[in-house]
Amino acid sequence: MRGVRIAAAALVLAGAVATAAVAAKPPSGGSIGTGQVFFPNPVATSGNQNLTDQKDAEYPELTAEYETVVLTNLDGSGYLRGDWANIRSETGNPAYSQTNTFVYGRNDDRFEQVMAYHWVTEAQKYIRSLGFGTGTYPAVNAESQDLRINQWGLDNSFSWDKHDLIRLGKGGVDDAEDAEVILHEYGHAIHDSQVAGFGTSLEAGSIGEGFGDYWAVTVASVISGNGYDLPCVADWDSVSYTPAPHCLRRVDEDKQYPDDVAGEVHADGEIWSRALWDIRVALGATKADTIILLAQFDFASDTSFAAAAAATVAVAQGFGVAEAAAVQTAFEARGIL
Repeated sequence: MRGVRIAAAALVLAGAVATAAVAAKPPSGGSIGTGQVFFPNPVATSGNQNLTDQKDAEYPELTAEYETVVLTNLDGSGYLRGDWANIRSETGNPAYSQTNTFVYGRNDDRFEQVMAYHWVTEAQKYIRSLGFGTGTYPAVNAESQDLRINQWGLDNSFSWDKHDLIRLGKGGVDDAEDAEVILHEYGHAIHDSQVAGFGTSLEAGSIGEGFGDYWAVTVASVISGNGYDLPCVADWDSVSYTPAPHCLRRVDEDKQYPDDVAGEVHADGEIWSRALWDIRVALGATKADTIILLAQFDFASDTSFAAAAAATVAVAQGFGVAEAAAVQTAFEARGIL
């Protein structure tokens, strides 16, 4: 649902009435299948900082980190298409199975297709478990998210709102081998679904990157149960371009606003992601993620840090005095409020 705007704080108090006007797509139930994935990535599951890409090679230290998972919400076509994720046509072979069995090694690009399908689907199921699109709050990106794997010929991934498409790149560790890269890009799709064209100012763009980093670590942790260096984003993808211990970025950096503003959205996003991380530490993932998602409906496309923080505090007030105090404290600690 593109561009839906609501008074999020009011929804906390009158959710059933307010959400009646927001259509939520019910899941089909669909088919289930079996897939092989990293859960969420081999560095996190092994704790081994010495793993390397080796040009997509399979070797024992990596193959030991595969996980067999149930793929849900498939549409029964034999392809990786379903209620919440749709793997678009590839330069290589699209994964297909008459028995919905999608077990590939990382030396096969279809492995990354399975990763993208599984982690986007599980992220949307988590969103719905929080009450979004199920009768309590409005739906958040409740559509079959289109994804393309390895068609962007650089080591970069992005969410392209003009075509509602996530592209996951290659180079070094291919991006879709790390669940946290997939989830970060899905975070951008979430923002765009809540506020069309979100991120038109430096601070709004930084909020987008900070939320994407936070979303990656919170969802990967909730779904996998993995507790290895939780604030580290994309431990596996970053082995190709960072020294050990490998992290693309962290959500627990001690950056302050405005002193540490660098004028670059990924760097400045670490100010916002730290505030979100502190909210999660104080309130737990379920309540923090609900408040954070709900507040984003009230952001402007060019929102400032202060305005977005105030909107988040306003939503938290509907959950209780202690919750509002924890959110206020988190933003004050960063210098945002």
